[in-house]
Amino acid sequence: MINLSSLKPTLSLFFLFSLFLHLATTSNAPYQPSDLILLDCGSSENTTVDRRQWTGDLESKFGPLEPSYNKSVYSTALIQGDSQVPYTTARLSGSPFTYTFPVTAGQKFVRLYFYPARYQGFDRSKDFFDVKAGPYALLRNFSATFYARGWNTNTFIKEYCINVEKDQKLNITFAPSLGNSNGSYAFINGIEIVSMPTNLYYTPPAGLGLNYVGQKWRFYVRNGTALEKMYRFNVGGGAILPVKDNGMFRLWEDDIHFFAWAGVVYRELNFSPNYSKISRYTAPDDVYRTARSLGPNKTYNLLRNLTWVVSVDQGFMYLIRLHFCEFLEHVITRVNDRRFSIFIDNQTAQLDFDVFESSGGIRVPIYNDYMVAVGSKEETDDYYLYISLHPNASYYDDVILNGMEVFKLNNSEGSLAFPNYVPPAPAPEPASAQPWLPTKKSSNKKTLLIAVSGSVVGLLTILSLFWYIYIRQQRKRKHYCSYHKSLSCWRWLNPSTGQSSRTKASSLPKELCRHFSLVDIKAATNNFHKSLVIGVGGFGNVYRGDLDDGAMVVAIKRLNPESSQGAQEFKTEIEMLSQLRHVHLVPLIGYCHEGGEMILVYGYMINGTLRQHLYETDNDVLPWKKRLEICIGAARGLHYLHAGAVNTVIHRDIKTTNILLDENWVAKVSDFGLSKIGVNSTAVSTVVKGTWGYLDPEYARRRQLTEKSDVYSFGVVLFEVLCARKPLNQKLEEEQWNLANWARKCIQNGTIYQTIDPYLMGKVSPECFNKFVEIAESCVRDNGIERPSMHDVMENLEFALQLQEDADAEKEETDPGREYTYPEVSFRGPRYTSVVGGSALDSNNARGIDAEEDTNTTGLTFPSLESDNITSSDVFSDTNNSATK
Repeated sequence: MINLSSLKPTLSLFFLFSLFLHLATTSNAPYQPSDLILLDCGSSENTTVDRRQWTGDLESKFGPLEPSYNKSVYSTALIQGDSQVPYTTARLSGSPFTYTFPVTAGQKFVRLYFYPARYQGFDRSKDFFDVKAGPYALLRNFSATFYARGWNTNTFIKEYCINVEKDQKLNITFAPSLGNSNGSYAFINGIEIVSMPTNLYYTPPAGLGLNYVGQKWRFYVRNGTALEKMYRFNVGGGAILPVKDNGMFRLWEDDIHFFAWAGVVYRELNFSPNYSKISRYTAPDDVYRTARSLGPNKTYNLLRNLTWVVSVDQGFMYLIRLHFCEFLEHVITRVNDRRFSIFIDNQTAQLDFDVFESSGGIRVPIYNDYMVAVGSKEETDDYYLYISLHPNASYYDDVILNGMEVFKLNNSEGSLAFPNYVPPAPAPEPASAQPWLPTKKSSNKKTLLIAVSGSVVGLLTILSLFWYIYIRQQRKRKHYCSYHKSLSCWRWLNPSTGQSSRTKASSLPKELCRHFSLVDIKAATNNFHKSLVIGVGGFGNVYRGDLDDGAMVVAIKRLNPESSQGAQEFKTEIEMLSQLRHVHLVPLIGYCHEGGEMILVYGYMINGTLRQHLYETDNDVLPWKKRLEICIGAARGLHYLHAGAVNTVIHRDIKTTNILLDENWVAKVSDFGLSKIGVNSTAVSTVVKGTWGYLDPEYARRRQLTEKSDVYSFGVVLFEVLCARKPLNQKLEEEQWNLANWARKCIQNGTIYQTIDPYLMGKVSPECFNKFVEIAESCVRDNGIERPSMHDVMENLEFALQLQEDADAEKEETDPGREYTYPEVSFRGPRYTSVVGGSALDSNNARGIDAEEDTNTTGLTFPSLESDNITSSDVFSDTNNSATK
């Protein structure tokens, strides 16, 4: 050991500097694989290419092992072209041959190099063969010639990830299909084996598992799984050659041919990523130094998705890894600057994702992994997988992606093989600049016909097929948009098609949302036919409407000329609500302002209001976990209003009739008719507004509106969800008139479990029940300062859901396939400083509450989508019966 104190000062400084430089250099060094094998098949020479040495397989210690009566041959490609090692030579055989690699235990990259050229004595049209590595079938009845023609390339690499157990060898076998009975043969040009960092693509033993798109459970990629790399993109940055990868020699392709719209490319090449969240070997630095986004036009961005389209084999699971890094430090500076949602295979993979929030800062790379199952259909069908990013309402209304990897997982038979076919070209680009998301299935292709046909008939067939694909995709666009109503799919329709028109009569800001002509609206509602009325409120009637030839179903709210609400509120709602875009807020699609009409157009929520599924309804009873998920979604929407918007927005009228549900049961907060803009946690002095039973008593007493007023109302919603009863009901005994007060008394007495919805008896785990009641009780405390923030409410509800899922999983594990129940539990809350009286008047201190519209123009006021605000004379009546969708 060196004694630094014995060194002279100058020498000591030099030594320390050298040590620091060594450590810095080591920390940035590429990964050093324990196994690195480069086998140049069919060659007797050792050749260095890109600073890597390839070893010829003649007399190699790796083999090949093969029958003595029919040995393989080695040959040089008759046409060399621009190819280099390992493509210049090949090993070929009409019989099986095997290479054996004694490698260390662990996860490996296995790369197979193919150059389907002409070789002496072999008919290139008969290179049909199988490849097996250990217990996994990598290829079956595979033709490298047809594959290369389909992808319009001379050479290609097939890459796999395989785990090798301790004391095992990795055997790779090449065998002609059908044992050469049809004259087929197998060949290989090069084999590369590279160790990878442990669990680079595999789930750690103690890992939480991967997000399984469309499923409730997590997915685990264990060591017994083999993966095939299908795509690996350096998004927006061009190709990164293997020699420039960080020690594992991966090829990162350009994504230029695989998206529906190019977006905007950003580059920042002069920074070193901070690998504090992920391993620095996850991807090369250059992946995180470039990215695609939608661009700086915020209004235009809300009309678009950033979408990649890749073809995949059916009947397999796929791992999709998305790489993110916010590197524009002068642009993205805080949470909520850029939020977006991720959709894979036309399913929701992740809602409301914020790279800055997840990574903890600028220039910190992260990645998200998702699993998706692509169902088995006809083998000749091409299947297009769509990966889409859609901006949520945030400061920039934008998305970002730096890199993408797509892997196929072996099936239950240990196979990654798919019947040989010619891979299709990327999906046809749309005629307009607008992105589109057509359905994934394309026409059938007769594989061998396409592969071998060079005649005029074959060419015409291919052209006809592509034309059929294009026409079919155009026809499917409308169907797709009507299916994805929750995303306001009007955004993807071309505004230049003449389906709507603008009018000079309106002075409203046209750039904020779509303007519909009165002709459009009347056609959509059959001239406001009464049979299409789905709700009645203070603003006027709400109609179900079909726009754009039925491609889009909407809710159309028409101002009643006799309503106290008018032009100023109409304009304010358009200007403000069009800027509040979030997956858990009902989307404002557009407006009409012609001929004295003032009309607002919203997304249609097919499953109606939350209240319609709790009590006094013919609808099916909501399961407990679905109720929890709806509450979590509503909490996220409120949290966005309080903390995610540019200015804090206080909703002021949270209730179960203002929580709407789309076709996927995603909760959407609606009706901003009473909303106010707040400033951080500062109270807003205002005339008291709200709905009896949900109204914050502190707000009613002091006339000081804060975010905690929404928290109180949401607490009432939570008890309403748990107990399935109205927040006010004079038909009950007096102490039970007000739900919030009665629930608090039951909590004090330890009897709250006896008050829950009878349907839920025995279906809520004790841990989840206690957490849920704890959250609800904390929300409805008298003093706002004692209530949690919506962020805390949201996180605790997510924790409650996790507790329920964990308990269900434990029950299922101990008694699989059978119904199970949970015992009754007793929950007793903290001692209150005050308990409000039993009547609604007492509870809300209703004297002096003004039910007329608030004309205080310093606050944010929206016309009500579903007005059921109750005056003091209606205190015990329940008029929350409109079902605006």
